[in-house]
This record gives sequence, structure tokens and C-alpha cells, in this order.
Amino acid sequence: MAISLEHSQYTVHRKVLQLVGASFRVLDPGGQVVFYSQLKAFKLKEDIRLYADEDMQSELMTIGARQVIDISAAYDVVDSTTGEKVGALKREGLKSILRDEWTILDAGENEVGKIKESSWLVAALTRLFGGLIPQTYNITIGDTLVATMRQSANPFVMSIALDFGPDTQALFDRRLGIAAAILMCAIEGKQG
Repeated sequence: MAISLEHSQYTVHRKVLQLVGASFRVLDPGGQVVFYSQLKAFKLKEDIRLYADEDMQSELMTIGARQVIDISAAYDVVDSTTGEKVGALKREGLKSILRDEWTILDAGENEVGKIKESSWLVAALTRLFGGLIPQTYNITIGDTLVATMRQSANPFVMSIALDFGPDTQALFDRRLGIAAAILMCAIEGKQG
């Protein structure tokens, strides 16, 4: 089964009120699940496996941390249907203390873009009020805005709206965008 990402908008949901582990659903604009992941609790090294649906029979993509503990963690994104490394997402640890920032790497480990919280003020308020204020991220390839991620204000379900609409030149691999949104939900879930 090949990965199909023909839509320009997706929503990533993470259940917040869950006893152990976490589950993520990536929905298309019609509300259909296009990716599903069930994380195991108490893992020291992130190993996120995305499946076509909740029966978890068809693995589509993996997001794997390179190291156990690292404030500048890098996560490799692999298309499980082809075995192809799509690229990597690297958290800029010290910069992310004040304002989340990630580097987007291509399959050859070349820096091609950034993911940044859109506002210093909102970033500061989010940290001050423990995540009650939704975050917005801008994703750029070079200097071109290619996508946005907007967190919802719902305290019971962590939700990120992912919009690839700005990518009119098809510069950004949507698999990396989906991986980034899932990582934001996973990391926010641990911080909040």
C-alpha cells in the first residue's frame, strides 16, 4: 500500500486523557483516518509507527529518534512502503527553550528548511501558562512558507491543523509535514 497524501489539509489528534501511552489519528478533510499510531508507554527512545488505520496491519511510515535523551534530538522519517528515508527533523534544543524551532533535513542530511513557532510573544505566554495558549508554527523551505500548523485550544484532545496550502510549488514532502505534526503532539504531550 503506497502513501497517498493528495489533500492540502490534515488534522492530527492525540488523546490527552489516556492512562498509558498515546494514540494519534491523522484525518483528511472529510474526517477519515489516513494514519494511525498507538505509542507504547515508558519508552526511552521514540519509535513512532504510522499505520493506514486503527487495525495497525499496514505500516506506512516510521519516525525514529536517533538517541535516547537529547535536547537537540533528531528523528529520521522513513517511508515503510518503500524503505526510503524521506528526511529528518532535528529539534534545536537551546533555541527551543524560548521558542520551538526545528530543522528539516533531506534524505542526504542537508538542511532544507525550518519549523518555528510563529510568535515570540505567544511562545512566551504558552510557556508561562503551561500550554493553555495554542501554538502556531510556520514551516519554510529556504525562505518560502510551505505549510502551517495550528494547535487547537481544546484541553481534552491535543489537535493540530496542518495546512499545506501555501506550498504552491510542491517544495515540501508532505510525509515530513505529517511527521512534524505528530512530533509536536507527542512532545507537547510530554511537556504539558
